[in-house]
Amino acid sequence: MKKLMLIGKVSCGKTTLCQYLTNQQMTYKKTQALTVTDNIIDTPGEYVERRQFYQALAVTSMGVDVVLLLQDPTDMTFTLPPGLQAMFQKPMVGVITKSDLITDEKQLIRAEKSLALAGAHPIFKICSMTGEGVEALIDYLTEDIE
Repeated sequence: MKKLMLIGKVSCGKTTLCQYLTNQQMTYKKTQALTVTDNIIDTPGEYVERRQFYQALAVTSMGVDVVLLLQDPTDMTFTLPPGLQAMFQKPMVGVITKSDLITDEKQLIRAEKSLALAGAHPIFKICSMTGEGVEALIDYLTEDIE
């Protein structure tokens, strides 16, 4: 699999996805600093929520192959900055997390639009707790990405 950097708001599912991908026990823990597990860099949510941390994201991304931008579709309080992908010199893939919690199609549409406006492509819908959609994401991440 490619070397990844996971970014997204606090509690959007970055650490849970990292735990799933690295076959770790699923336990909640707040990521306080950049954490490296195998080929995955898990970033604190504050790094994408606060512009003053964007430089840290840009520098960290230089050591990865792909940036995964995660969006919780049930969180209606956060909008990703349009064109976020422009600060990275790497492909940015969108991941809609917590698909098992979607109760309204509008949540999914909003999450897709937010990721697309940020520059993420393609976009995957997953649930790290059940594994739904994760295999398709893994398949994509093991292919050659241009």
